[in-house]
Amino acid sequence: MLIQKVMKLLFFVLLLLFNYGFSEPGVDIGYNLTMQVPDGHEMGFTGKAFFIDTKETEPHFRVALGVEEGINGKYSCSLEVFLGDVKVWDSGHYSKFYTSEKCFLELTKDGDLRLKGPKGIVGWKTGTSGQGVKSLQILSTGNLVLVDAMNNIKWQSFNFPTDVILRGQQLDVATHLTSFRRNSTLFYSFEIENKKVSLYLNSDKLKYSYWEFQPSMNRSISYVKLSSKGLVLFDVKYKKIAQILSQSIHPLKFLALKNDTGNLGLYYYSPEIRKFDASFQALNNTCDLPIACKPYGVCTLSNTCSCIQLLTNENKNENKNSGDCGGEFSGGFCSGKEAEMLELDNVSSVLKDVRKMVNVSKETCANLCLQDCKCASAFYFQNQSADEAECYLYRLVLGLKQVDKGTGFSYMVKVPKGSVRNHGKHNVKTWILVAVGVADGIIVLLLFGLFGYWLIKRRSHTLHNSQARTS
Repeated sequence: MLIQKVMKLLFFVLLLLFNYGFSEPGVDIGYNLTMQVPDGHEMGFTGKAFFIDTKETEPHFRVALGVEEGINGKYSCSLEVFLGDVKVWDSGHYSKFYTSEKCFLELTKDGDLRLKGPKGIVGWKTGTSGQGVKSLQILSTGNLVLVDAMNNIKWQSFNFPTDVILRGQQLDVATHLTSFRRNSTLFYSFEIENKKVSLYLNSDKLKYSYWEFQPSMNRSISYVKLSSKGLVLFDVKYKKIAQILSQSIHPLKFLALKNDTGNLGLYYYSPEIRKFDASFQALNNTCDLPIACKPYGVCTLSNTCSCIQLLTNENKNENKNSGDCGGEFSGGFCSGKEAEMLELDNVSSVLKDVRKMVNVSKETCANLCLQDCKCASAFYFQNQSADEAECYLYRLVLGLKQVDKGTGFSYMVKVPKGSVRNHGKHNVKTWILVAVGVADGIIVLLLFGLFGYWLIKRRSHTLHNSQARTS
């Protein structure tokens, strides 16, 4: 049994080496490729068979048939495009095709590119049958295309953007990039809109923006295109109206929406270190990221996360054991009879584009959230200079960050009634943030301790030298 597993694993390695060593710029109709997942693999197994290569100078584009361990003993099977070691396109980005034992890729005689499972079940296809397709090719831009005998493009990966824009790629208004969803209902998107380009955190059917870039003079966007120097915005007359510039002398290779942080970056290839690096990032401060901390966590001024703590012993224990930094307190209660609001002074949210009311009191803002079953938190801002108040309602508690005192910001979280000590006051006015700043205090105490230790050691050393000279 062990010998059989070793032989299967050896066969799989030889398959990868064969396809990598003999890959071509394209394949013709009738081509097929099979990948068999070996037994006895480690957890998190991934495998790739490269079969198309531009053979340009490093980094160059390659096309692979890839498998990755998925769910319930099955594996996701997808067609992938790489620039160097970076995946820049994936057929399974939006919808995974799961199979077992084997994954088949075929370019049929009638010109349809397909991924199939061991029983011939089609999990993905280009839908180009009968259109005269003759071959599958990778262009120098990284665009994966199906072309006919006259090199007319019948299908292209550029029409199905994932989380990357390659240099030369164009996206029209109302299109977007999305992050890969991995066991989460939350995902990020970069969207091209009529008046701006924006980053959004998506939760179910809701969208919260956390960064945007607008052309001056309220000009309208028709499409965007990535050049060697930056992301260029054009109007309907093909005129450049704005651009997000790279900060490197090296030409850009791609723009990417990072799956782990939701940050947007422009990337170039550095020949000196032989890797990709960011020449621009939309967000440079950790606390400005939408999920810098877990739900019910606050990003402090020292870029550390601190959990929101309630003041009853029962809730303290509940918060300590919760995996999401405090638990989702807001579910299952809708009115002021069941809930109250916990106020966090000098705390703001990076999430925007939510339901907004103006010129209301803080108490009214809190009550609006209390009476809304789906409301989980509220943000209140008193603009003293403009003599205006703003109230925002949220359906989640995320994207919180500590701000300087005196800003007029107040964030309120819906919690079960009785979770907060009232001390005889109205429960809408007796709120406190316990954990924000604790990490900062520990750091300060540690620094003072080290400084004191250094002073003692220095004084001891000086005394020792003085005694030595006296003797």
